[in-house]
Amino acid sequence: MNKDELMDKLKKVKIIITDVDGVLTDGYLYIGSNDLELKKFNVFDGAGIALLKAASIPLVFLSGRYSKATVARAEELGLLDNLYQSGHAKIEEYQKIKEKFKVSDDEIVYIGDDIIDIPVLRKVGIPIAVNNANDEVKKLAVYITRKNGGEGALREVIELLLNAKGLFEKSFEKVTHAPYRE
Repeated sequence: MNKDELMDKLKKVKIIITDVDGVLTDGYLYIGSNDLELKKFNVFDGAGIALLKAASIPLVFLSGRYSKATVARAEELGLLDNLYQSGHAKIEEYQKIKEKFKVSDDEIVYIGDDIIDIPVLRKVGIPIAVNNANDEVKKLAVYITRKNGGEGALREVIELLLNAKGLFEKSFEKVTHAPYRE
């Protein structure tokens, strides 16, 4: 798919669904004593989420494993109601998300990095892989981010989407209360 075709498809998008580990994080889990789990999230993604919210486009986290760290990040971002920690059967949760948001496959961007994302990537209108994704995931993607997971890949996709829809500047102004261009 060329860039013009991608931009046309993005104009139809009503929701972004993203994996967590390997997309919002670097994919590493840091586990200490007393079941303490640490994950590294990128603040650029958080700022991108603010831009997406300003455009009234929902974002859903669809993780293959339960994590208190993911719950804490989703809560911090005001996305706790849009957090699904499903186990490896992501496709079942995907169907619930479609029903909840009343969207069709072609109105969805999904961002993934590993093989458990493949069933969802095969269904959505715009499957996206992060730069350091598994090769099989990359084969399904219509767009591969320049950024690796955990390094602002979600932000990159959000900016791509908002620019395709002509909403970036308006979202920026809502978030910052200042004009994007002077």
